[in-house]
Amino acid sequence: MRVDAQFRGQRNFGFVTKARPEDFDGLWHFCRVAFSSDGRGDSGGNWSVDYPRADINLSIRLSELTKTPVSHDADGEPRPLLVQLTDPEMFDCPFIMMTEVGSASISEVEAAHLRDYLLKGGFLWADDFWGSYAWEWWAEQMARVMPPSEYPWIDLLPEHPLFHAQFEVKQTPQISSINFWAGSGGNTSERFEDSAIVHTRAILDSRGRIMVLATHNTDFGDSFEREGDDPTYFYNFSVPGYAFGINTLLYSLTH
Repeated sequence: MRVDAQFRGQRNFGFVTKARPEDFDGLWHFCRVAFSSDGRGDSGGNWSVDYPRADINLSIRLSELTKTPVSHDADGEPRPLLVQLTDPEMFDCPFIMMTEVGSASISEVEAAHLRDYLLKGGFLWADDFWGSYAWEWWAEQMARVMPPSEYPWIDLLPEHPLFHAQFEVKQTPQISSINFWAGSGGNTSERFEDSAIVHTRAILDSRGRIMVLATHNTDFGDSFEREGDDPTYFYNFSVPGYAFGINTLLYSLTH
């Protein structure tokens, strides 16, 4: 399903408004990418999973737990923004997030724009995709953006500065959606044996800085979105989720 069809050529899609130049006020914004999906990819969700509660909640926690100046609207609510990969507004985003990328479809034009964004200092966090096929699909899409011969994926080890930017994170937690967790009696691997191990992978620039972070076989978005839905879920998943999330945002701002 093409995103441009969803937006029907407009800047609005239901209650969703795409970012405009005047939205950027010099403060921090959560920028989510609305991307196209391909039916040949993984049969998960699409770009809108966890939107907008995850974006709002992570913005609130960033403003509470750090000194980062977060943009707010007239009612005092954080102002997350939505962009597409061909939007010039993406270049004003301090970081961009893509969720359920196991079905993402990145065209050559989109790949060129995303490559420019990343090489100019941008930061992409891809999250919430499960199983080996979803990884293979995502890696194929990203190969159009950053040729693996020059920009290979690496496994990010716990010694990396991202894990220590503010909170001490010993390992990337496996976080399942609250529905899977509750319906399975507390399990966390949504694709069972095929997603038992969490992978934290990255693409680095020529100076060793992360340009692309991929958290595979885990769902940080739900830990943000669902923080207030269940106390047990909050303590088990939202607390470690925010620790990793805040570290990631601080790393993206300082590297």
